[in-house]
Amino acid sequence: MASEEELFASVDALLEEEPHLPPPAERARLREAAGITQARLATALKTTTQSVKNWENGRSEPKSPRLDAYQRLLNGWAAKYPAHGATSAAATAPAVSSEPAASEVETADAPQAPAVPAAGPAHPATRPAAVSRRPAVKNAAQPAGDPRFPHGPLAVLDGDGSAYGMDGIVLDCPATTVVELVEWTLRESGLGAAKLNRYGKDSDPLIVLTAAAAVKLGLPERLEGHEQRRALRLPEDHPVVKQVAKARWQLTQRGFGPWARIYRKAQGRERQCVQLAILSWDALDERSWPGVADLEAPDVARVLGVYATRVITPRGSTAVSGLELMTALRPPTKAVQDTKTGNWVSGYNAGSLGTEPMDPAPPEATPEHPVVVNSGWSGGFLNEEAYQWVRSVDLLSDEECTLPFAVGLDLNTAFLAAAARLVVGLSAPDHFHAPAFNPKIPGSWLADLSHIELDPRLPSPFTPDGTRPTGPAWYQTHTLAYAQELGHNPAPIEAYLRRETGAYLDPWHDRLKTAYVDTLADLGVTKDLTDTEFLAAMEQHKQVDPAMAAVLSAIKATVKGGVGKLRERPQGKSYKAGERWPALQRPTWRPDIRAAVISKARVNMHRKLNNMAKMTGLYPLAVLSDCVVYPSPGDSPLAFLPYAASGKPQPGGFRLGPTPGLAKLEGVQSMLWTVDLMEKGLNPARHIKGGDAVLDEGE
Repeated sequence: MASEEELFASVDALLEEEPHLPPPAERARLREAAGITQARLATALKTTTQSVKNWENGRSEPKSPRLDAYQRLLNGWAAKYPAHGATSAAATAPAVSSEPAASEVETADAPQAPAVPAAGPAHPATRPAAVSRRPAVKNAAQPAGDPRFPHGPLAVLDGDGSAYGMDGIVLDCPATTVVELVEWTLRESGLGAAKLNRYGKDSDPLIVLTAAAAVKLGLPERLEGHEQRRALRLPEDHPVVKQVAKARWQLTQRGFGPWARIYRKAQGRERQCVQLAILSWDALDERSWPGVADLEAPDVARVLGVYATRVITPRGSTAVSGLELMTALRPPTKAVQDTKTGNWVSGYNAGSLGTEPMDPAPPEATPEHPVVVNSGWSGGFLNEEAYQWVRSVDLLSDEECTLPFAVGLDLNTAFLAAAARLVVGLSAPDHFHAPAFNPKIPGSWLADLSHIELDPRLPSPFTPDGTRPTGPAWYQTHTLAYAQELGHNPAPIEAYLRRETGAYLDPWHDRLKTAYVDTLADLGVTKDLTDTEFLAAMEQHKQVDPAMAAVLSAIKATVKGGVGKLRERPQGKSYKAGERWPALQRPTWRPDIRAAVISKARVNMHRKLNNMAKMTGLYPLAVLSDCVVYPSPGDSPLAFLPYAASGKPQPGGFRLGPTPGLAKLEGVQSMLWTVDLMEKGLNPARHIKGGDAVLDEGE
């Protein structure tokens, strides 16, 4: 039995409990009956209009002392304007309010964090919104996680002033110019995202403009010119550019293009920066974001919001976002205490690439790089690229030619899988002559692997085109380590090695892997499926939810683009060899890290090919990047993949599944058609799978 003290404590708790408000719809009815606008009510309660809207559509609840004042006002209105067919007492009877999000914090100068409704997005109080009809995303993080950014990382602004955020949020944006839009975003929108690392920076808010919104703000609907779309910019004398400068805002060196960053110098710890993306200027590349630019504004917000929550708030192409994610997860600096003065200063963050760009070793650079041109280097270059190989028709057996199908297997995000636990160099390269090979030291090694005899029915693991090396060449550590694994002594002639090392890409891999697996799960492709169920789910996953399929495509493009961006080449017709180009000013211009990822991915592919040959006697017809084509007696990989007697896949070879590094069916063609392609010197893999093998360096 409870003691008297416990009972009194319970009663006191009831007496101190905050008052209950009438249901959200009744709050709106009472205000409208009194002839009071939401803006006027917000002024009286010293809060924002958006907070009042949130209270009236059930997204959030006020906190004391504002709660008590709001309750008193509603009670007074209820006495004057009882509901139709009800007494005043009934109108003011306590009702259970919508449950607010646990993290809601109401302040006088910040909008209330929205609670996510249980049954789909709610409509705004002022106008009906064209909300998405797609199913809700499972396991998506809610934008109310950080009270500083209650409305999520981004919004899509339409021509009527509606700014659509995640989970059905609709904000009223009164801006009629770009300058007003920037100031509204920073002061009133409640948009942004928390940093991904304790030493990093918060993500700046992103405003995506529809064509109608762009025109309303004085921008052209389309950006025309002779340059490539991504290189187009508004001219310096455009009225909008002048408005931005007159208001003492600045544009980055990229100017006002499809992705424009508008900022002022940070004041203390407070950043003043807004990212704009203009849909009608092709800000969202169709290859990375298929169909997204044609969606309605709420659906665009949903797609980009999920990507921002799971990956990073977009800051440009998926390649740019992939590179930005590396830095966000491994910030170059952190606060350290000066031992002499005791002051906190900026210092190097261990495991990062630091703040200063680093020149590569000559064999790791590109032919036009200053370290090559200025030194007169002629000693050759690393050629660590993805596979593009097709087996000679002369090496096809009669039995293989009689098989009716050629089946393509694609490894899920193979380059992402290669980045897992990948040790790379963090310091500048040092030159060594005749070093002993050490597979634990990342770097570039000159060695002769031409004497190594391998089965010609498999591509050579040492060259991208799968041909046998013809003499000494430069190789990344993983390539030589695989030669050693096959039983050969690499015997390097010279090397450029790095003394400081670390698994720089590990957090990048982990975040993107989780995003990829979670997004596949939203599309019905989960880890618990059998191989047969997995193939069926993969066949239909793009039709389950095209918007989420676009998120999946963007995640994959982020992986390949981010890796490719590590060796971005110079752009523009006016470039001359030996000149430094802008990308070289980044600490993340690291061709050696790109080479390490590709080398490991290619070695992983060959290891699987070799194991498949040992287990099944099957040899590939062709390999393109992360796609391999096998002759098959059936139109499914189940017809030739190795399984144990228990029905489980054999380890070491190709296995089906949604995890990065595992395989999925990419395409099926006739064997005769494939042989005909090879006789013409064409790659069957390229014709089964589109040419996405290139790790794009230029976006």
